[in-house]
Amino acid sequence: MSPRLELALSSGLSLSQPLTVLAPTPNNDLSDLPHETQVVQPFKPFHDHFAAQGFVATPNSDAPSQDAVVFLPRAKALARALVHQACSRASGIIVVDGAKTDGVDSLLKDIRKRVAINGPISKAHGKIFWFQSDADAFADWAAPENQMVDGFHTAPGVFSADGIDPASALLQRSLPTKRVTRIADLGAGWGFLSAGLIDDTLHSLHLVEADHTALTCARSNVTDPRAQFHWADATNWTAPEPLDMVVMNPPFHTSRSADPTLGQGFIANAARNLTRNGQLWMVANRHLPYEATLAEFFTRVEELAGDNRFKVFHASRPRG
Repeated sequence: MSPRLELALSSGLSLSQPLTVLAPTPNNDLSDLPHETQVVQPFKPFHDHFAAQGFVATPNSDAPSQDAVVFLPRAKALARALVHQACSRASGIIVVDGAKTDGVDSLLKDIRKRVAINGPISKAHGKIFWFQSDADAFADWAAPENQMVDGFHTAPGVFSADGIDPASALLQRSLPTKRVTRIADLGAGWGFLSAGLIDDTLHSLHLVEADHTALTCARSNVTDPRAQFHWADATNWTAPEPLDMVVMNPPFHTSRSADPTLGQGFIANAARNLTRNGQLWMVANRHLPYEATLAEFFTRVEELAGDNRFKVFHASRPRG
């Protein structure tokens, strides 16, 4: 079990069913919890991890609960929204577990001003604490019902929640005006790139996004009936039809450490889903080493635009 949660349980914390666990990652070992525990995790690879372990996994839920455990995310606004969500659903004990690097000390200080705290217990460069649920005490921490950025719906914790990502904006400006008919946006986020791909030549547009919350925003931002939405890991998603074009601004981390293999997986899967004459348009941070992977999977690769922060690639004719 997660070390801080295990220590808390051995120190007198008792959790009752129905129990909800919010936002755990595969680094949080829940194996000693009963399988009837509901795990709420909107990120598809993490969701699937807990579903495979036999838990009742879901991307979101409003079902009532007795107790709840919140594993802190990095985003402060999302952390507060999760505490509010836990208090709104659970009538018993709310447990908060987080690393120092994710702001647990700051959140503990803010929560202590509102409710009485049990614990905290420090272990493994983090803290765990718990308190009696009080929805009214955290009413102002609720996620905004209609969070907007430049006319687009976003939500706490999603990528680029507070503004249009400059790399995506650069890619959008670099895309050809003469488009093809069957397109996928891998890692579509809340739909900024996809919204700019709607034109008269479009036959179908596939928005592929692992973050269920971001995909929900995308459904509000891209309302064209030719758009199809896929809650999926873009590194292994299979298109329902051959694609003429893929656009993407792939992520390069799921934690604090950069992981270029994520973007490399996006490139490989784009090549697998494209037709023989298909085209890939992508943007990446300047320091990320994608050139060799692009050359491995595409016959022609060129850098079309960029600056000291980003680079835009056009790759065509997938190999094999």
